[in-house]
Amino acid sequence: MKTFTRRAALALAATAALASMPSAFAQDWPTKPVRIITPFPAGAGPEAVVRVLAEKLQKKWGQPVVVENKPGANGFIAIDAFKRGAADGTDLIQLDNVHLVAYPHLFKKLPYDPVKDFEQIAPLFRTYFFVGVGAGSKYKTVGDIVADAKAHPGALNYGSWSVGNPVHLGSALLESMTNTEMQHVIYKETSMLYTGVANGELNFALGTLATAGPLQRSGKIKFIAVTAPKRHPAFPDVPTVAESGGPAGYEVTGWTTLAAPKGLPKAVADKIQKDIEAALSEPDIKERYATFGYETFPVTREQFNAFIAAESVKYADVVKRSKASLD
Repeated sequence: MKTFTRRAALALAATAALASMPSAFAQDWPTKPVRIITPFPAGAGPEAVVRVLAEKLQKKWGQPVVVENKPGANGFIAIDAFKRGAADGTDLIQLDNVHLVAYPHLFKKLPYDPVKDFEQIAPLFRTYFFVGVGAGSKYKTVGDIVADAKAHPGALNYGSWSVGNPVHLGSALLESMTNTEMQHVIYKETSMLYTGVANGELNFALGTLATAGPLQRSGKIKFIAVTAPKRHPAFPDVPTVAESGGPAGYEVTGWTTLAAPKGLPKAVADKIQKDIEAALSEPDIKERYATFGYETFPVTREQFNAFIAAESVKYADVVKRSKASLD
């Protein structure tokens, strides 16, 4: 009996030691430099955010946190570098909603799996769009746009800078929810896109404070609605799309996330998430966010994964209806 009791005690002690190992490892993590790969070019809003975050995490972790820009090829260059990187969490990647919820439906074959290749750690920001029209536009509400589109199928147009970006798919979503048909016009640059709205080449375009804000502030574009469930605090007089005569439940966001390799130990993922959330709550980051029209998006990883899945279903329907493709 004594031998059995001793063996049982040793087994329990071993089990307890094993159970504590992930937590102990997480407390010491990272023990080497961390690399954050971003598909965005230097100076872009999302890239600027991740650089500020990297500075915060470097101080917190006591290890260098380097941001590595790998733009181009729809983000595939950055994703390939990430997939060939370290699997212990010291290689992280910044992704946006296009990579996770649009491209899977726009490409017949992707060089990555949005579910199997990434462990979502935390969303970095979320931004809503405004429905922008020229200052002299006859459209005062989204209801005006919808009514005109119904009366003249295929005559109205909206713009974006490519196929499959949030501005394109968000506008296509409006078509889908209102059973209308409009033309999608592609511009090479965002500056040209919103100039097209200002001079009347385009009937409307969705835009953020970072992209459409400069022309709105100069009085060349006016915002007639925001694609959010409630009014934007900086624009309390601008109604939501539903309040502006558009469809109820219409919501379009842009967001980015920081992801790790799939299978990262939960204790390490929890530590990274906790440290990111602490950094994003600091006043200087909130001030930086405000300049871009970004907001924090504090959710659990389970909630965020559910949100991504729902967004993917939504845009699968939009892509199918619009017959958009990048193959």
